[in-house]
Amino acid sequence: METQLLEVFRTVAHAGSITAAAKQLQFTQSAVSRQIGVLEAELGAQVFDRLPRGVALTEEGRVLLPHAEAVLNRLSTARKAVAELRELGAGRLRVGAFPTAVAALVPRAMATFRKAYPQVALGLVEGLTPALLERLAEGEADVAVVSSSPAGPIDTDRFTLRHILDERLMVAVALDHPLANRRRVRLAELADDPFIAGSATAEDTLLRASLPHGFQPRIEIVAAEWTGKLGCVAAGLGVALVPALALRGTPADIALLELHPDEEPTRRVYAATVAGRSVPPAVSRFFRHLAHAVPAV
Repeated sequence: METQLLEVFRTVAHAGSITAAAKQLQFTQSAVSRQIGVLEAELGAQVFDRLPRGVALTEEGRVLLPHAEAVLNRLSTARKAVAELRELGAGRLRVGAFPTAVAALVPRAMATFRKAYPQVALGLVEGLTPALLERLAEGEADVAVVSSSPAGPIDTDRFTLRHILDERLMVAVALDHPLANRRRVRLAELADDPFIAGSATAEDTLLRASLPHGFQPRIEIVAAEWTGKLGCVAAGLGVALVPALALRGTPADIALLELHPDEEPTRRVYAATVAGRSVPPAVSRFFRHLAHAVPAV
């Protein structure tokens, strides 16, 4: 049964005449009569008595009316909910991000998004890229900010990637390090320095991004969190590569050195969604806020 038939039926019932209902609906009188006839044929029952002046509900029509109104009201509520979601007057946005992206980039994008769309509930899912992608695939996040992975390229058959930025890496050294006053260094100049990294294997750390031929970093201390890494650097226990996204949290008791352009490590940062699935309106708008947040990082 078409909902328009119910809408015509409700309008006629409240108006008390086909002529008045046709005027409200901006239909012809014959079109309204025809649709009432179709409704009665589908129900197998007469819903109106045709009177000399107007119409009156039959007993079947009286029983049908509250059901018709309930269906039409639910449909109206559903349309309103979809419109609010499309216009971001409601809904949710769950953003996944790797730790250094949470230092500045993602929070700034989320803050401007919240200001623009205060009715959308925000959530943050933090983790490393491989875990974030799995959570994204499992529906635990709507979009994930991820980086190029040491395990290999991200599977573009499973995920759609939107490039956000190429993140440069710098070297953190203690303030009393012999090179602390230099603006730029080569990794080879740090060959005698112990490196502080998130893994004992260089290929599993930021170092894998760009190592000069023959250069093997000597990793002495493994620290998973940036607070620990930079604390060890400040104490003079070694040097560390620091991604640009983490610079906001860099303490004052270390020096940051640029690497020579020929060997400056970079990693590509993307906003990932699940391939083959439609992108929710909130995610589409969030892409813009991410793009605007990049210059501020």
